[in-house]
Amino acid sequence: MSVQPRSPTEPVVRTELPGLPAPKRGKVRDVYDLGDRLLIVATDRLSAYDHILSPGIPDKGKLLHQMSAFWFERLAGIVPHHLLAGDLPEELAPYSSLLAGRSALVRKARVFPFECVARGYLAGSGYREYREGGAVCGLPLPSGLVRASRLPEPIFTPATKAEEGHDENVTFERMAADLGGDLAARLRDLTLTLYSTAAKHAESVGLILADTKFEFGLDDRGEILWIDEALTPDSSRYWEAATWHPGTEPASFDKQFVRNWLDASGWDHQSPPPRLPEDVVAGTRERYLEAFRRVVGREPAL
Repeated sequence: MSVQPRSPTEPVVRTELPGLPAPKRGKVRDVYDLGDRLLIVATDRLSAYDHILSPGIPDKGKLLHQMSAFWFERLAGIVPHHLLAGDLPEELAPYSSLLAGRSALVRKARVFPFECVARGYLAGSGYREYREGGAVCGLPLPSGLVRASRLPEPIFTPATKAEEGHDENVTFERMAADLGGDLAARLRDLTLTLYSTAAKHAESVGLILADTKFEFGLDDRGEILWIDEALTPDSSRYWEAATWHPGTEPASFDKQFVRNWLDASGWDHQSPPPRLPEDVVAGTRERYLEAFRRVVGREPAL
């Protein structure tokens, strides 16, 4: 019988670590520059449609961080990752209770300005592009596909990284023009290998990994590093394999639950978003928690 994690605490939506430089705050992570390395703290913030939502999702940052650590370790033989082994430095000891389970020291890298996206199924922006023109990021797809259709083979669909607003899907040729053909091809091949390997594991636990996005950078020796997060419900679509049926909205373990509620609320996607009700917060947490249990095969440290 599995041990149930403790009840959720108040969400951590912002960190302040006096004595350290002010962090760079992303949609989810607070990143502290420690000089020769970075401290990344996964908060409980939740974003959708390029807006930070309120309230946060209790324990979400811990689930994301610990799932990423699982995947980084499992797939390290494919490409090196940025996580550093060892305990947090002594100067972070006063913040140990806050940082426990949701933070990591990582190697610095020069980040490539592209999201590296792999898709095995038709969903999200890929489905919208296909409906409009029968292609995704310039890649023609067979006619007759519907929402959640399995693609003949996984495809690589890069996107530009936007500091604010939407990332923009682009062609591989555009990426190659910016980075060089050899490097772009290497990132494409790594993306598809990581996706295919992870998808097999997901299938073994009754999940479909519909799509996912990766980020990569170069370390100080010019080697490619896998950075940011790894195959979490924030960066991936996980579906329930047993109930998947092309043409319908799959049962998911990711942010689609929140997106669906926002769409049904009548929000215009431009003005400040509505506050999430308690049942949506609880439902989101439970979906992230179930994804963790299924993928990692144990209870998280909460």
